Amino acid sequence: MNFYDLEVKDPGGNLIKMKSYKGNVILVINTATQCGLTPQFTGLEQLHQSYKEKGLVVLGFPCNQFANQEPESNESMEQTCMKNHGVTFQLTEKIKVNGPNTHPVFKFLKKNLSGTLGSSIKWNFTKFLVSSDGTPIKRYSPRTKPEKLEEDILVLLPQ
Repeated sequence: MNFYDLEVKDPGGNLIKMKSYKGNVILVINTATQCGLTPQFTGLEQLHQSYKEKGLVVLGFPCNQFANQEPESNESMEQTCMKNHGVTFQLTEKIKVNGPNTHPVFKFLKKNLSGTLGSSIKWNFTKFLVSSDGTPIKRYSPRTKPEKLEEDILVLLPQ
């Protein structure tokens, strides 16, 4: 099993195959629209706008497992992110990042990059950086601001 074998659905139920991002640097984040860290959407969108043409893909995976901070439906969540934060990067359907129903993308990332709580996701806005060959490179805490990832992203992007 590698990163490119994985799939997820977008908020409308359409399949997104990770292999369609092969050759790109991928930033995976578990998101929530009503979290105290929600202002990070702005920084994530800035990374997306700055580096999408150079090969960065930002993927937001909404999750309601932390204090019910993603109560929106898939459809309204996508609209809320666009309206309140200008988000244009790809969002997925709501998923689980911990427990027996953990989405396969997060199972894979957690298995390859553990954090301060072992493999468990601590909170919303945990971030994972995946290289252009599908290798998980680094895991970032929820409090790590998107602009702090820029240096690591630039190292992985083609020059």
